[in-house]
Amino acid sequence: MAGPEEQQQQQQRVEEERAENIEDAELAFQGINMLLNNGFKESDELFRRYRTQSPLMSFGASFVSFLSEKRSQAENAMMTFEEEKMQMACDDLRTTEKLCESDNTGVIETIRNKIKKSMDSQRSGMAVVDRLQRQIIVADCQVYLAVLSFVKQELSAYIKGGWILRKAWKMYNKCYSDISQLQESCRRRSSSQQGELASDQANHNTDVAEGSGGVTEEALGRLKGSVSFGYGLFHLCISMVPPHLLKIVNLLGFPGDRHQGLASLAYASESKDMKAPLATLALLWYHTVVQPFFALDGSDSRAGLMEAKAILQKKAVIYPNSSLFIFFRGRVQRLECQINSALASFHDALEFASDQREIQHVCLYEIGWCSMIEMNFEDAYKAFERLKNESRWSQCYYAYLTGVCQGASGDLEGAKAIFKDVHKLFKRKNNQIEQFAFKRAERLRKMSATQELCILGVVEVLYLWKALPNCSSSKLQLMSQVLQGLDDPSCQGLKHLLLGAIQKCLGNIKDAIQSYQMAARDELGRQTNSYVQPYSYYELGCVLLAKPETLNKGRSLLLQAKENYAGYDFENRLHVRIHSALASLKDVVPQ
Repeated sequence: MAGPEEQQQQQQRVEEERAENIEDAELAFQGINMLLNNGFKESDELFRRYRTQSPLMSFGASFVSFLSEKRSQAENAMMTFEEEKMQMACDDLRTTEKLCESDNTGVIETIRNKIKKSMDSQRSGMAVVDRLQRQIIVADCQVYLAVLSFVKQELSAYIKGGWILRKAWKMYNKCYSDISQLQESCRRRSSSQQGELASDQANHNTDVAEGSGGVTEEALGRLKGSVSFGYGLFHLCISMVPPHLLKIVNLLGFPGDRHQGLASLAYASESKDMKAPLATLALLWYHTVVQPFFALDGSDSRAGLMEAKAILQKKAVIYPNSSLFIFFRGRVQRLECQINSALASFHDALEFASDQREIQHVCLYEIGWCSMIEMNFEDAYKAFERLKNESRWSQCYYAYLTGVCQGASGDLEGAKAIFKDVHKLFKRKNNQIEQFAFKRAERLRKMSATQELCILGVVEVLYLWKALPNCSSSKLQLMSQVLQGLDDPSCQGLKHLLLGAIQKCLGNIKDAIQSYQMAARDELGRQTNSYVQPYSYYELGCVLLAKPETLNKGRSLLLQAKENYAGYDFENRLHVRIHSALASLKDVVPQ
């Protein structure tokens, strides 16, 4: 009778034989699904076991390495910025890249030889699929290498990353064009041959494309899904670049069509490629995070919710307990102002992500924000304090959020100690968020922060991060009462800007306009709150765009906010919102 060790070896051989009978595309798809169903360790083991079986499995192993360092599934290379882990991820990606590139010449030569010698269309078709797949994988590796380069936040790394992305884009664009042409050719052949074989019932179900050109429609569909993920992300991300940076982006040869990007990601998400689930996550990220944050559909913070809900409903059976999908369910609930339900979802996602530290951190972040929205400042500062201690992304920013929430809860001594920590943790001098957190913490520390000033700080970040529309009417009215009681001359402009945003959320448009006008006239607080005036003009402009009789005035105010101010906090963020508002206006009123 076989011992336990022999049985384990036998079981492993059976699994390996089973895997050999499964196409690598299907195996890679299973691996990604494992990853998204909280099976991070199992996914890593699967890809590493078969990483030498094909370029696709090698890429899967490199992708998991991109997310996690080899020896610890709890530490994310991108999120921790640890040099050793980032280097390991880079090495894995380059190994996959070399594996794909080493055979490219041979594959092309093989195609030529086979066409010349035997005209074996099926084999030449398989070689075409293999060549395109390898090129797409190389482009994917280039993108991830560029991201790891950008993480270093050095000028030379940005330049290097930009040129790497340029190379990746050219490959995506060429592959996308080639696959589209092959699909069209395949459809024409299919239509022609189906007409010729219409009377032949025996051959009615034969894949006619396979017999002409050797590339099946199914293979092309998967390849189109594979390239559409990177192709779509490029279009989508570039479409959101601030207008004043577009010249630099255009020099690198990047396009930026938001509709094309969304259409490509939708195609990829429905394909049988291993990146289909990732495309689904990218669409959820866009609809629930990016679209409301940048106000890409005017001031409607709920735009995209129907699409997100439809995606979540469709994928619920496949990913019933996926921490990531539960997280996005919480995002939808938050945008629908169902804060208690959102908190329950984020806590569930936190529990399911017990061995995925980076997912735990995004859940904690949302728990902190939902607690601020509910004005439950004690729970908020506990969530942000844990992030300050555990996350290496921006301890300075998390420290500031911890401090204002702790002060808003009434613990002013604790808040003062945290504000001192912000100064020590301020490391990324060129980062706008850290600059903002540092300046605000220093000001509150020097002027002896009160509970009301800390609540002002909380309302300010809720406004800047587009979270006020998620607050209930009762909480908004409570915030308004606190703000109205503030009489510090240096923060009057900020107070009126926030009161205007609150009144707008409550539907009191006349009061909102009056508050925005008062904020726009504030000169005294311009030194400490440099963004207040341009943001006030933007908000006032958006309100006036809603009525035909004030539309021109609204457009004028948006242009004034864009052109008359520079060097203030979150300038790029406002430029994206102004650009989106003007672009949506052109769709309604042709210029």
